[in-house]
Amino acid sequence: MRRLFIILSLLATCGTWTGLRAQATTSAQQDKTHLLLILDCSNSMWDKWQSDSKIKVTQQVLLRLLDSIEGQNHIDMALRVFGHLNNHDLGTQLEVPFGPDNLYKLRSKIKTLVPNGGCTAASALNNSLKDFPRDAHSRNIILIITDGLDECDGSICDVARQVNGSGSVVQTFIIGIGSPENFKSQLDCAGRFTLLTDEERFAETLYQIFLLSDQKALLTLDVVDADRRPYETDIPLALFDHATHTLRHATIHHFGSDSPVDTLEVDPLLTYDITLATKPPVQLNDQHFTPGRHTRLQIVAPQGTLRLHMPSKRTAFQMPDYSVLVRRHGDPTILATQRLGATEHYLAGAYDIDVLSLPVLHLDNVSIRSGSDTDMQIPLPGQLALTKPPFPTTGSIFALQADGLRWVCDLDPTNMNERIVLMPGNYQVVLRPADDSSYDAVQTAQFTIHSAQQTGLTLK
Repeated sequence: MRRLFIILSLLATCGTWTGLRAQATTSAQQDKTHLLLILDCSNSMWDKWQSDSKIKVTQQVLLRLLDSIEGQNHIDMALRVFGHLNNHDLGTQLEVPFGPDNLYKLRSKIKTLVPNGGCTAASALNNSLKDFPRDAHSRNIILIITDGLDECDGSICDVARQVNGSGSVVQTFIIGIGSPENFKSQLDCAGRFTLLTDEERFAETLYQIFLLSDQKALLTLDVVDADRRPYETDIPLALFDHATHTLRHATIHHFGSDSPVDTLEVDPLLTYDITLATKPPVQLNDQHFTPGRHTRLQIVAPQGTLRLHMPSKRTAFQMPDYSVLVRRHGDPTILATQRLGATEHYLAGAYDIDVLSLPVLHLDNVSIRSGSDTDMQIPLPGQLALTKPPFPTTGSIFALQADGLRWVCDLDPTNMNERIVLMPGNYQVVLRPADDSSYDAVQTAQFTIHSAQQTGLTLK
């Protein structure tokens, strides 16, 4: 017991707190941290644990801890208790709500707690969300202290998933005191679990949780190429909460000799999924960072550029503004759309490209290399000047290919003088009167389109 009080006395000193806290923050203005303590006061807390009963040891540790954090206005505490009402009541109650200058109320309540009931940890956790103030800029943390020896309702894991997935609570800590080893497997699902088999670690563990509740971590992201050279720049990136999928940070990564790479202040209590908005995106999931430390994380994202364009040549007709669809090679999903003539960045790899011309120009397995420019020139189209009979017709244009005909487009039945811009190649037009369905009325004609030239075709 003497060693326990030595630890408590050391943790209560102002110098220790100030020194540790100075490492924890890099900004003068801090967000409020709301820490809800959920305390077990079921009958088993009367059981002896080394020097005294579990409840007495817990009260001593908590009271000394409150002394050590007094004056830290950025941390606000509240107390919810379960198992203390009476032998037949398995309810839970918020005994001390969040509020300014409530340390006196916390001390008074902790001193007078008397274990008197059953285990309702799941109910207490289920009611915890309504205990926190509505403050979008606060960090809400739950700390459960329990011995876990009473029969619970068995649903705490389900409740914990709802609480931790709500987006309101950034972390749930659980301290199991004087508990059997199998207790860890029962409550490990509810949050970060620490099993204490001796009381000497109690104060240190509890204080470390309070210290964590105040700390931030620094993160610098280096986007590098295949040779680990940090030259990639101006790429949007986002950090999401892994548990809730909510956006936590969004910025644009910049690298250059004119300015240092940005450093983000992140919450070490959260696990992050990082998405770098390259084409295709690069993702790093399940990332967590050490409190009070500066982590420099490399994201390998080698990029090259892609540009498709046509020769610069004057034509007697207006050139269409073609769109270009880009897919990963072998993947039918459209990755990006770019304009003809535009330059876009893509991760190094192989791509399938469709230029939305008539007919669509397919470019398969185009290689984009890291740090290189892929510049591709496509043919200039030509124009078909089609004159049709002076009555409504229906028809289509087909491209002549080695394996047969490929449909290109349908003709306008009301337009007797169509102008259609087509890629160079050999074609066939099929036409028949709109009011005559006989095979004898069908007209066909083949023609050739040359780049930048107009081809005339008349059907009578």
